[in-house]
Amino acid sequence: MSSKRVSLIGVPIDSIKPIDAVEKIFQMLSGSSKHHVMTPNNEMLVQASGNESFHSVLCSSSLNLPDSTGLIFATALTGQRLPARVTGVDTVTELCKRLTDDYPVFFLGSAPGIADQAAKNLKSLNPSLNIAGTHAGSPSADEAKGIIDQINSSGAVLLLVAYGSPKQDMWIAKYFSSLKNIRVAMGVGGTFDFISGKARRAPKIIRMTGLEWLWRLILQPLRFGRIWNAVVIFPLLVVRYGKKSPYCV
Repeated sequence: MSSKRVSLIGVPIDSIKPIDAVEKIFQMLSGSSKHHVMTPNNEMLVQASGNESFHSVLCSSSLNLPDSTGLIFATALTGQRLPARVTGVDTVTELCKRLTDDYPVFFLGSAPGIADQAAKNLKSLNPSLNIAGTHAGSPSADEAKGIIDQINSSGAVLLLVAYGSPKQDMWIAKYFSSLKNIRVAMGVGGTFDFISGKARRAPKIIRMTGLEWLWRLILQPLRFGRIWNAVVIFPLLVVRYGKKSPYCV
């Protein structure tokens, strides 16, 4: 199953529906190749505009899921189209609901205990879900060998990494070749926080109207800088660069 791609600020975004995204990841897990799945949103594209290495990782991933309503508006502004928002939390939840024992999953990152609780909550939705392991850890190079050894010995074929952006995807890009059994590695941001119950998602109507940023600002005022990048800087970059990369203009 192939999907068309659009381009924002030089970053390819897959034009795909939520159910098709899950099916595509299943196809990846059933093969023998390695695939890096990313969930770009407004803020990540702003980060990439000032970080050529991160921009390169976004451009080389197997699947970039449009994880914000802002990307849908931005593609329309540039004469392109995305059919739907495809969130990391919904994709992970639906994927784990359908995984069988043949696809062990490793949960890496977030605060201590959060990955473990997220795994337990997903297991309650699907008793057949094979939890290969959970570990908080950090993206520090000092911890890399121990984490890699743990993942390799777990037998996991799917790795979910919640170190936050851009650290989680830079970590995957750097160490993917050392993860012997992993077929799909996916950066999932705050997904474990939501699935574990540590954080509350905005009501569906707010998510649908694209005002999730306002919900988060009210609940977490310290996120102002991140929300400024997503709501103000991102549209300005789209107007400036459109489909082009800031590194080749």
